[in-house]
Amino acid sequence: MHESDARVALIREWLTRDLRLPLARLELASSDASFRRYFRAFADGVTYVVMDAPPGKEDVVPYLKVSGLLAGVGAHVPQVHEADSGRGLLLLEDLGTTQYLERLHAGDDPAPLYADALTALLNIQVRGAAASQELQPYDEPALARELALMPEWFLHRHLGLTLDTADEELLAASFAFLIREAVAQPAVFVHRDYHSRNLMVMAARNPGVLDFQDALRGPVGYDLVSLLKDCYIAWSRERVVEWVAGYRAQLAAHGGPAAGSAAEFLRWFDLVGVQRHLKVLGIFCRLWYRDGKHGYLPDLPRTLDYVRDTCARYSELGPLARLLAARVAAQLPLANAREALSAGRGAPERA
Repeated sequence: MHESDARVALIREWLTRDLRLPLARLELASSDASFRRYFRAFADGVTYVVMDAPPGKEDVVPYLKVSGLLAGVGAHVPQVHEADSGRGLLLLEDLGTTQYLERLHAGDDPAPLYADALTALLNIQVRGAAASQELQPYDEPALARELALMPEWFLHRHLGLTLDTADEELLAASFAFLIREAVAQPAVFVHRDYHSRNLMVMAARNPGVLDFQDALRGPVGYDLVSLLKDCYIAWSRERVVEWVAGYRAQLAAHGGPAAGSAAEFLRWFDLVGVQRHLKVLGIFCRLWYRDGKHGYLPDLPRTLDYVRDTCARYSELGPLARLLAARVAAQLPLANAREALSAGRGAPERA
């Protein structure tokens, strides 16, 4: 954090002059895959989180809307103490510093953590049915825009691949299939990034839920696959299938859209996961090349593994599986090594 940063000066002025907080210390807490930053403010023995969302680059209004919707159905989202939408500043409840991912990497038993996360998701999807009607749809154009990131940023920019007409037609057919499958699923409240880096370990009302401002109304399997096929940590197929089956049973028991069979629900889960992970391959590369965010390339192999594993399970995606095996799998470690070497010599080239 640079004290000369004009936004930092604005935050200090807002906290001390406008809100009259006896500010003792202000520390950078984190940033995310956007222009938002988060600061931890210490005042009178209480800690708060300040969201800094520069106007013109970010808008806090969607955050405030979705925060209210989620709080209304009982999700543990940060309480909004103060908001200055015009200046892009929010004063939020501090949910602490312990991400699910940290505890899972430390060797904590995943069973109780995932039980809480799945219960919270069930609540959002079942109790949030009415609230989801206030969200924009996760429709064909939105899904197509996301999928287009994969060839642009992952195949072309990161791997340096040139696709011929047959390759492009194969991708187009695969993407069209995935979009049809996604929009055919029952629509629910979709957080869109419900995973171990956005879930905070809490002593009460676990988990705390973050980074929900991009929520849409969309496929019932989307948040479930974000959690169980997490881009930052992987579990065995057997464990994932067991979790999916248990979640479906709970969803059915509470009147949610649980599909006609366990096999159909697992298909929903798997196929919307391919859409998500193809998108993420593009986003992680875009964050590196366009935005200079350096922490995501090591997660590309795990994300690609999810895509390849699922494509191998469904005949409709067999051609995509073969393309990835022939053109992509061997190139990814080479591209990652090249960029790791580049990062060691200085900032990445900007697209």
